[in-house]
Formats: sequence, C-alpha cells, structure tokens
Amino acid sequence: MSRPRTPRLPSWLPIDPYILALLGTVALAASLPASGAAADVAGGASTGAVALLFFLYGARLSTRETLDGLRHWRLHVTVLAATFVVFPLLGLAARGLEPAVLTPELYGGLLFLCLVPSTIQSSIAFTSMARGNVPAAICAGSFSSLAGIVLTPLLAALLLGGAAGGFSAESLLRIVFRLLVPFLAGQLLRRWVAGFLARRKKVLGYVDRGSILLVVYTAFSEGMVAGVWHQVTPVRLGALLAVEAVLLAAMLTLTWFGAKRLGFGWADRVAIQFAGSKKSLAAGLPMATVLFGVQASLAVLPLMLFHQMQLMVCAVIAKRRARDTPHPAESVGRTTPPTALRTR
Repeated sequence: MSRPRTPRLPSWLPIDPYILALLGTVALAASLPASGAAADVAGGASTGAVALLFFLYGARLSTRETLDGLRHWRLHVTVLAATFVVFPLLGLAARGLEPAVLTPELYGGLLFLCLVPSTIQSSIAFTSMARGNVPAAICAGSFSSLAGIVLTPLLAALLLGGAAGGFSAESLLRIVFRLLVPFLAGQLLRRWVAGFLARRKKVLGYVDRGSILLVVYTAFSEGMVAGVWHQVTPVRLGALLAVEAVLLAAMLTLTWFGAKRLGFGWADRVAIQFAGSKKSLAAGLPMATVLFGVQASLAVLPLMLFHQMQLMVCAVIAKRRARDTPHPAESVGRTTPPTALRTR
C-alpha cells in the first residue's frame, strides 16, 4: 500500500512565508493592539527599527558597484522612469476610482504603492530564473533603492498632500532624521562595517524582517485604536485586488514591449521588465509609518497585497521567459555591455 502524498501548493503559486508572518502580525494587532503606555513603547521601538533598517540599507549598498553600473545608463534610466514616472502616472489615473470603487484611504495607499522604489532581491532572482541580464538587474535595483530614499517621500508629499503630511517642516524633518540620516550613516561607515554585516548576513536577515514586523504591528495597532479599519469591507478589498491586478498587468506589458521599442536586447528586456514592474515591501513599509502616521495601516495594505501578487505572477512569467530564451547572439541588444553577459 503506497503512502498518501502530502498535498503541496503548485510550483507556479509561490506563497511567500513572510507574507504569512505579516498576516499573523496584522491578526495580532487586531486582537491585541498596543494602547496607552504600551503604544508609546511600541512607537519608540518602531522608530528605532526604521532607523536601523535604513542604516543597514546604506551599509549594504555598494556605492562603487552602483557607480560601475553607470556604463549601462540607458537601462537604468528606463527602470527609474518606469518606477518613478510611469507608475505614479498610472496611480494618478486611478483617481477616478475614488470614492465609487476605492475609499480615499485605500486610494491613498494605492498611490503610495506607485511611488515606492523597486526591489533588489526578487528582481535579481526572477531575472536569473528567466536567464536575463542579471548584472543589469542588480544595478537597476540598487539605483532604484538609492533614488527612492529621496524620491518616494518627496513624491508622496507632492501627490498625496495632507494624507502624507504635505511639505511641512515637521514632516520633512521626520523624513530626514528617520530615513536619510541613518542611510547616509550606513554609507559613511560601510568600509568598517561591511565585512561584519557580510559575515552575519543570515542573522541580519532576521533582524530586517523582525524590524518590519514590529513596524507593521505598531502601524496596525494605531489603526485599530483609531477605528480606521471599519472602512475596509470585503467588496472594497476585492475591488482593490482587481485594480492592483490591472496595474501589475499594465506595468509588465509596458516594460516588456516598451523596452523592445527602445531597442534593448532580449536579456535587457527581461531585467527591465522585472526591475521596472515591482515594488519593495521592505522599503515601503517603514516609509509609510513616517509619512502617514495613524493612517499607515491602510496605506500599507495595497503594498502588502501587491507584493504577494507580483511574486506569483512574475514566477510564472520568469519560467516562461526561461523556456523562450533565444540564441545568445539574438539576445544581445545594442545597449548591453559585453562584460555584463560574461558575468551573467
């Protein structure tokens, strides 16, 4: 008699375990929200966690490697344009869905999602899986993260107005001291701490994720205490998922065919599609807590949903791209440096 097989999720449907941890954190905040003195402690710890995250971002980002990637500047400009121009324009176009389809708070979160920088790790992973230009994906993700430190808060202040604190001196000081100063400190101390961080990469990965979970718990606790969650009904949530599916499909299509129109080779188009169509949960969550305050729990909901959706869809696309990989000579565009292909 054969042993029963353990049911498994399809390989094309990757459920990120970290998303399950985030959902568990949200459930904890819903059942046991921090309030009173506990909220003050959680808020202080969350502020410290955000500063630590951006210090680690700065300490890990190799400025030298990033500057070396400037030789492939057309690809990086294309990814930056997709991330910080096309995405925001699509977000602004979705304003017509408010309030009939999305509440003002959910639309604010959707627009904030469109302003967040691209990912690094998943862009590299999917580009590698699809046999694209991996060095270009590394540099493109690094450029996007670096630019997002400045551009995301400024775009949020410009496009979200009062929902993100506007251009008040207080909000700008919060951005500078909680995000930019720790990041710059990490860059300045990189030569002394980079080796230490590299040797403890696994442990610091837990620190990163644990810090974000703390940020999520604090944000959702504030939302529960303030009573903002009564605005999210199952119908609104379904509408948000549908809008995000259209947004992701539009960006995947625009980056793939737009890159072809711009004359990029196949390998570069893969890197542009994956780096230009995704958004960073790790960067967006801490930024939202600084920019939105008590409304942060609703502001990060669209980003959390989009994160899982992009992983599922891009995994399918990456496997298809790997099957459709052309001959190496055909995959080289006029903008791909030969060194990038040799190091792939």
